[in-house]
Amino acid sequence: MTEVGLVRAPVDRTRLLRLLQDYGVYGGVVVLLLFNFLLTPHFASAENFRTQAVQVAPVLIVALGMALAIGTEGVDLSVGSVMALSTSLLSLYLGYGPWIAALVAVAGGVAAGAASGALIAFVGVQPIVATLALMVGARGLALVLLPQLKDVHDPGMAALGSGDLLGLPYLVLIAAALALLVAFVVRRSTFGRQLLAVGDSRPAARLAGLPVRRVLVVVYVCSGALAAIAGVLATARLTASDPTSLGTLMELSAITAVVVGGTPLSGGRVRIGGTVAGAVLIQLLTTTLVKHDLPPSWTQIAQAVVIVGAVYAARERGRR
Repeated sequence: MTEVGLVRAPVDRTRLLRLLQDYGVYGGVVVLLLFNFLLTPHFASAENFRTQAVQVAPVLIVALGMALAIGTEGVDLSVGSVMALSTSLLSLYLGYGPWIAALVAVAGGVAAGAASGALIAFVGVQPIVATLALMVGARGLALVLLPQLKDVHDPGMAALGSGDLLGLPYLVLIAAALALLVAFVVRRSTFGRQLLAVGDSRPAARLAGLPVRRVLVVVYVCSGALAAIAGVLATARLTASDPTSLGTLMELSAITAVVVGGTPLSGGRVRIGGTVAGAVLIQLLTTTLVKHDLPPSWTQIAQAVVIVGAVYAARERGRR
């Protein structure tokens, strides 16, 4: 019996780590929901759920782009600054109409993503270095374009930020639609298969004749575009453009959502469903700490602990 126990112990541990990696984020969401239902006053209300959903929408949209970047064994640290750049562009071009302004803002995100993607794909700069440079540069450009907070008085933006369809806020519907679109691309499209192959082994993908450089550029263009969309939606919700603070530490929240959701930092795999659950988990964690009168700094500490735990679980699983 002792020998059997010794043989089965590592198998059980491997299975536990696999379950934690694949389903831990969903368990975390359930635990936080139960905790808040029982111990947080006024949590179980329709207005609170609406508020939580609206607040998590920009984080989820940014995390979708981050998941694509991490799937290629990269990372995009510039997403918060791209949000700031998009809000500056939106404010500057709002006189031409909300749709034109939104398109210009998203175009700015596309250009930023193309710049970092080109540095990574054609120059050979490491993703963390390329996107770090863009993080600094994009935030600086945003502040040059719009040095200070500016109120956004536009009926179209106000409707986007606070309107709803059949009781569901536009922001939530847009985030859900983008999540479904990205999930379809990753799971069902040729580009999605190429992306996963590049993340699994870039040299092998080149030998197989895959367009590695094009895939990398498109991935970072998508990440920049999604971050810009999140910036537009956040601006519409807040009815103000503030490039100084908008998107600050958004890269931390996005990376946390992706990693906790089961997408490994080593690339080759993208879990969109897990990313959605990870974004919800981060929002619930923040809400729990705030509603129980803990300072905002504890949220960052909690996110750091969650990231370390998720990376450790993935690392241990990768050894087996």
